[in-house]
Amino acid sequence: MDDVREMQDRFDRAELVADRDTLRDLIAEDFLSIGPRGFVLDKPQWIARHDEFRYEQLETSEMDVRRYGDTAVVRDVQRNRATYQDHPVAVATRVGQVWVRQEERWQLVAIQFSPLAEEPPVLPGGAAR
Repeated sequence: MDDVREMQDRFDRAELVADRDTLRDLIAEDFLSIGPRGFVLDKPQWIARHDEFRYEQLETSEMDVRRYGDTAVVRDVQRNRATYQDHPVAVATRVGQVWVRQEERWQLVAIQFSPLAEEPPVLPGGAAR
């Protein structure tokens, strides 16, 4: 699992500084991203978004890695501050990623973002969902 975490950390560092060469290396050609509002980006669009999107801070927590042979599912929470088209943005999301080992190296094939709920809803009787 450490090798997947290593790739995940490398990906986060590349995202933070807009390291396009590293992103091209880590992201698979058939990569797809689903954003927090349902929009979809492919690999070229994901990398090109750094033209207008810049991280100021990117924090990852609650990371969980599950390996299934040459596939790994990574779940975590991301909190970031950034600018998009020179406007400040602050986002807290739960992130799901799928990494696949192809030709002896791990590549990111999918990532999906879901807005982080402030607090879990309370069901009748007081239990949280």
